[in-house]
Amino acid sequence: MAIKTGSQSGGGKSKAIRSRVFAFVVVFFVTFLAFSFLFVGRGLFTVASSGQNELPIVSSRQDLNWREWLALQHRNSLFSKDVIDVINASTNDLGPLSIDFFRKDKFSASWKVAGNKRSAGNATSAEAAAAGEALKTKQETSRFKEERTSNDNSVFLETPAKLARRQLRENRREKRAADMVKPDDEVNVKLENAAIEHSKSVDSAVLGKYSIWRKENDNENADSTVRLICDQMIMARVYTSLARMKNKTDLANELQTRLKESQRSLGDATADSDLHQSAPEKIKLMGQVLSKAKEQLYDCNLVTGKLRAMLQSADEQVRSLKKQSTFLSQLAAKTIPNGLHCLAMRLTIDYYLLPPEKRKFPRDENLENPDLYHYALFSDNVLAASVVVNSTIMNAKDSGKHVFHLVTDKLNFGAMNMWFLLNPPGKATIHVENVDEFKWLNSSYCPVLRQLESAAMKEYYFKAAHPTTLSAGSSNLKYRNPKYLSMLNHLRFYLPQVYPKLDKILFLDDDIVVQKDLTGLWSVDLHGKVNGAIETCGESFHRFDKYLNFSNPHIAKNFDPNACGWAYGMNMFDLKEWKKKDITGIYHKWQNMNEDRVLWKLGTLPPGLITFYGLTHPLEKSWHVLGLGYNPSIDKRDIENAAVVHYNGNMKPWLELAMTKYKPYWTKYIKYDHPYVRSCKLNE
Repeated sequence: MAIKTGSQSGGGKSKAIRSRVFAFVVVFFVTFLAFSFLFVGRGLFTVASSGQNELPIVSSRQDLNWREWLALQHRNSLFSKDVIDVINASTNDLGPLSIDFFRKDKFSASWKVAGNKRSAGNATSAEAAAAGEALKTKQETSRFKEERTSNDNSVFLETPAKLARRQLRENRREKRAADMVKPDDEVNVKLENAAIEHSKSVDSAVLGKYSIWRKENDNENADSTVRLICDQMIMARVYTSLARMKNKTDLANELQTRLKESQRSLGDATADSDLHQSAPEKIKLMGQVLSKAKEQLYDCNLVTGKLRAMLQSADEQVRSLKKQSTFLSQLAAKTIPNGLHCLAMRLTIDYYLLPPEKRKFPRDENLENPDLYHYALFSDNVLAASVVVNSTIMNAKDSGKHVFHLVTDKLNFGAMNMWFLLNPPGKATIHVENVDEFKWLNSSYCPVLRQLESAAMKEYYFKAAHPTTLSAGSSNLKYRNPKYLSMLNHLRFYLPQVYPKLDKILFLDDDIVVQKDLTGLWSVDLHGKVNGAIETCGESFHRFDKYLNFSNPHIAKNFDPNACGWAYGMNMFDLKEWKKKDITGIYHKWQNMNEDRVLWKLGTLPPGLITFYGLTHPLEKSWHVLGLGYNPSIDKRDIENAAVVHYNGNMKPWLELAMTKYKPYWTKYIKYDHPYVRSCKLNE
């Protein structure tokens, strides 16, 4: 039994051994077949490759592997010739391509190369997507080929195809370089344009470190020490108040002492360079005291409340100072500089010392000749009138055809005559009249004269509700400017009465400068309108609702609040159409309705807008540029291209508060070497 069992066991073992041997033989046979298939496949690939590419091979061991063969078999269906050239160039010259870029959804005109950036020519996104699938195989093939080549010391010969590809690569490099330079040029142009615009804004600001008109173009980190001192002083005031509130007298006194030292150290400095050399030490001492105060007194709610109270107080002070500034600017605008007063007095004295026969101007026959160019100028400022006349004549093509009609008051009548007798404007004709000698201009005919003589108007203009402070009277001072009370200002509504035999006349204010020949204005077709003027509206600015009271039914019913305003200063008036449409009668009607100042407040522009409503023809803006008396940011090119520049506003060019950047346009027409000018110390 035991023996039988053992024999059965031995038979099982022999069967297991036979099975293992058989399995080994099978594995060996399969392996042999695989290697045989490998060698046969490589031989076939070598023949196909040599037949297709016609590349002479120096060594038979340069057979390519089967994976490259498979990739090349599908090359035509996957890539275009351009794509193959790009991949070849990038692989040969720059190393393997990075596949990460091709895994993105969108493709650009550039392919990323590991360690470098190169353009891929004109490959499309579809071709790039297909290239991504086979790129890994291509990289492995390239590495395998390089290893085989280095190990076997074999060398491929240069072929026409390779030379063509190399030339293609060179062309692509040049194109890429040009493409890279072109955007840089565009960027440079943009930067230059931005710099030009920035220079315009800087140039439009008034020069000078301390000018209130200077734009803040300094570095934002400049003058940081001055700001630090100011901040320390603010916190010192806060803690001083809190210390006194909590009966910490010693700390309050110490803070007060440091505060005074900081104030002395700061002085009038507005820049770090202006600070006293002791400023850093004072800053250090103040910082120590503030740290000490913060430890003892800091309470968020108390500090916040104190700062808010200080802010409100400062805001009230700013408003008060603005009112005072307005008052003082209005006061300065209506004053007469000593030099101008001196000039008028000297000229007046010398005029009345002249014999009557020497007080007459030549060429009187031109005064009523409608074929000449006639100008109307109403002024009580001798120097300003001389600039208007001189600038017009100096820029005129034929000065002999120009006639100037000047009207002034009796106070300046002698001075105005004497100046132009001594300084005749070339071959031009000039005539000076006294407004007080116009007998027809009386209160029975002229509504504004009648209103000025009324007690209510005197109360309004002269007493101005008896302001007790500067700030309280600032809003009323502008109403008391002499120009609003002078008939010289309202005489513009009576041009046909003053010059009955003229057909056209160009009205000029005395605060303008002429820079070009103005004779072209006489040929402008006004299309049946009476007034040719420059419009001043821009979006919602300078429209009728700025000047007129549209809460009044008479105004609301007859005028459009969005109608465009226009400017006095240079106006071409057709006196024939004026008479036909009875412009002076329209003016009288509305002036009578405004006796209580319910339609408009003051001046001649609001009644002018009403009187010439629908009767104004807009002129080209280059004829007349406004704002040199209040706007510091007018484009310099606009000023230089303008036929007339206008110093409308409070900062007239003959006043000390004039903007220095605009003053040369006016002063260039003044003879500062004239004996009268030098004797009155009128300087540039």
